[in-house]
Parts: sequence; structure tokens; C-alpha cells
Amino acid sequence: METRENVIVPLGYGKFVRSDKVIALEPIENERGPGRRTLVYVEEMKNPMVASRTETTILANIVETPQEIIEATAALELLQDIFDDIEQIGPMLRKSIKKEASLDLNKVQRKIKEILNHEIDFDLKQ
Repeated sequence: METRENVIVPLGYGKFVRSDKVIALEPIENERGPGRRTLVYVEEMKNPMVASRTETTILANIVETPQEIIEATAALELLQDIFDDIEQIGPMLRKSIKKEASLDLNKVQRKIKEILNHEIDFDLKQ
């Protein structure tokens, strides 16, 4: 990936940074919410800036990457988040959801795992 030179990147809420000055992007895990999505480390700044935009969105403005790759990366990140959330659902609630909503979370979780592990089996008969 090539960094775009001298491009001003919006971080949200009136914050901007030059693309070639960004050193690292770190998603905020704890206390994440509106206005707090990503820590942006910038050259010659002691502390990171807090951005309201996601790291994927900021990265899209910083590098010269095809839009399809950026979208695929964001989709995989979303699938990982969904997988992690489903993992937290206990067996009794899973059974109840399957009975009430006809949604088999075990099957969904297996499919997501296949995608994340690049073991996708496309069944064209579905």
C-alpha cells in the first residue's frame, strides 16, 4: 500500500491530519462510542488523537487502495465482531432463538468461521 502524500484526512468533529504524518491507527476497544472510534498516532505528537471515524475509513483516506479491498476488509471486520458476539450467547438462549425466530446461531457461527478462515464452500444449489 502506498501512502498518499500531502492529503488532509478528516478524523471527525473538526479534526484533520496530514496523511503522510499518520504513524498508526488503533481501534478503541474500551469506552468506544460516538466520537470515540480510533486512536490516531501522528508524527511529533506525544499523545494519540481520538477520531470519531473507524480505522478502516481513515485508512481509506490515507492509502491508495482499491475501494473493493477496503470494503472487503470492513466486511471481514464486521463478521469477526458478529462472530465474537454470537460466541457470548449461551446454549439455552441459542435454543430459544432457534425455536422462536428459526435462526440457527450455531449454523451462522460455523458459516462465519468458514469465511474468516477462508474455507468458503459455495453451494450453488441453495
